[in-house]
Amino acid sequence: MRLRHWCIPFLLPSLWPVLAAAQLPPAQNAPAPSAQTLAQKPGSVIVSLDDAIRLALQHNHSLLAARTTIQQSQAEEVTANLRPDPVLLGDSQFLPVFQPGQFSSTYIDDTAQFDLGVSYLFERGKKRQHRLQAAKDTTAVTRSQVADTERGLTYSVASQYINVELAESTLALAQQDLKSFQDTVDIAETRYKDGDISQDDLLKIKLQMLQFQSDVSASQLARAQGLSDLRQLLGYESVPADYDVAPNFAYEPVPGNLEDFEAKAMQNRPDLRAAQQGIAVANSQYQLQKAIGKRDVTGQISYTHIQYSDISLFGQMQLPIFDRNQGEIARAAYAIAQAQEQQKSAQGQVLTDVRDAFENLRSNDGIVTLYRTGYLDEAQQDRDISEYAYRHGAASLLDFLDAERSYRSVQLGYRQALSSYLLAVEQLREAAGTRSLP
Repeated sequence: MRLRHWCIPFLLPSLWPVLAAAQLPPAQNAPAPSAQTLAQKPGSVIVSLDDAIRLALQHNHSLLAARTTIQQSQAEEVTANLRPDPVLLGDSQFLPVFQPGQFSSTYIDDTAQFDLGVSYLFERGKKRQHRLQAAKDTTAVTRSQVADTERGLTYSVASQYINVELAESTLALAQQDLKSFQDTVDIAETRYKDGDISQDDLLKIKLQMLQFQSDVSASQLARAQGLSDLRQLLGYESVPADYDVAPNFAYEPVPGNLEDFEAKAMQNRPDLRAAQQGIAVANSQYQLQKAIGKRDVTGQISYTHIQYSDISLFGQMQLPIFDRNQGEIARAAYAIAQAQEQQKSAQGQVLTDVRDAFENLRSNDGIVTLYRTGYLDEAQQDRDISEYAYRHGAASLLDFLDAERSYRSVQLGYRQALSSYLLAVEQLREAAGTRSLP
């Protein structure tokens, strides 16, 4: 971009009294028109960023689907804690099916045999307790994974919200520029009728209007699409079609140093917590496999009637000579080592995410500061001087149009830089795992 404040000393001497008499408005430090300048329907719903995040956490269908995995895991806890069912046994022997003539009460009492019994599998090695613990540990990991899904959704909502704010701020700027330039066109037509400018200059100014009108149309489209995409994240039914975001597109410095953010991330990141809980899952699975290696005992009690009645007791157990579940026990032991390495990897990823986000924030903060401490004021002053000079016949059309383009370019550049900065803040919040930064 090229600012034209250096051309001021070379203006015609006759311009200096005019400039001295001109009351130029002071340049704003950050003249970013807010969305309040946009026409809104009466009674339309205004959603703040905090409201948007709350609505998404309550109504986003993908998140609601993910949360059912917690309930599924809790149901698996119920299954894991179930005891084996007893088995009811019964039989009749020595019935004269092929000699029906022998059927009699005496034959039934003296010759036929009837058995009725119950068997039960007695689990050894506290298998049920280990199954339940493994299921509870899995539920804890599932909760952390869902919390990490919520963290990602929060970042997506905040990012899309900032995109909508950028679109509305850009639209407000485009509408402001269009209105301002329309005034210039009106003045140019008056000057053309008075013979002060040529028809060619008038046509150049009118053709410049196309750029401003195109900017307005593009900004309106970006705003409409941004609101539509944000509505999908919030839950399509949670907000009406004519909702809008609250105007808060402004620069706010973020205090704190890298060590503060790293400490918060180590405490709050749910993906790191899930990796740490994964070690507990691996350990509980190892204990469960060791318990499975112990053979269970099946006990049975039976009542038998044949001439007389008696009670029989039975018991059976596999002899662990060949199969002692050695393979699964070894696999579970390796899974513990795998979980430990995954936890270390997750910890390193957390610290890397925080450092990357922090450096991104510092870089974008520096760019925004450059605009706020000089370029915005200079672009504003250059355009105001060029416009005033052109209206009084002391500057050429090309100088005025060039200053107008520079001003628009600087303003759009500032809004893009501010948007990148706000996105960097949200990236740091996501990396730290919390909305509350130091």
